[in-house]
Amino acid sequence: MTALTLNLDPIAHLTDEQFYQLCQANQDVRFERTAEGHLIVMPPTGWDTGERNLDIEGQLWLWNRQAKLGKAFNSSTGFILANGAARSPDAAWVERDRIEAINPDPEKFLPLAPDFVVELRSVTVSLRPLQQKMQEYSENGVCLGWLIDPKERKVEIYRPGYAVEVLESPTSLSGEDVLPGFTLDLEAILK
Repeated sequence: MTALTLNLDPIAHLTDEQFYQLCQANQDVRFERTAEGHLIVMPPTGWDTGERNLDIEGQLWLWNRQAKLGKAFNSSTGFILANGAARSPDAAWVERDRIEAINPDPEKFLPLAPDFVVELRSVTVSLRPLQQKMQEYSENGVCLGWLIDPKERKVEIYRPGYAVEVLESPTSLSGEDVLPGFTLDLEAILK
């Protein structure tokens, strides 16, 4: 299944609060919002992608629990980016001080770009929209992003101000200075 994009622009442009309320009223539907105000209806993933997502989230969670440097988030978490887009990466992490500095409402979407994001390509999703989303993350303050493509056994690494780095069949990824000491084991993810 592929995502469905709805253009509401001729009718309405949803504020952050209206978008949040729409999501709350339709909790069985996963939405994202583009910077242009289009709604993206995200279908559920297949079991294989779900298992890979959980592996990524679990490794990030365990590192974060031990490092205690920030907060890790799963694919259900909404982030409001500076350009107005509301996105839900497959996994994300934010440095603790950044969250504490803004003291956000814990029931609402987090009004900032994560420091780190992961998007995992499922077999039914085209690569180009994910690459555009990764570029959007970089342009809105994400310091490190990984686009993991199990189908092609590739990883694209996004860093602001740098060309995208493409790795062929890597066995692990380093969290670099964004996630000090974190290494993502890709054995089960790129199997």
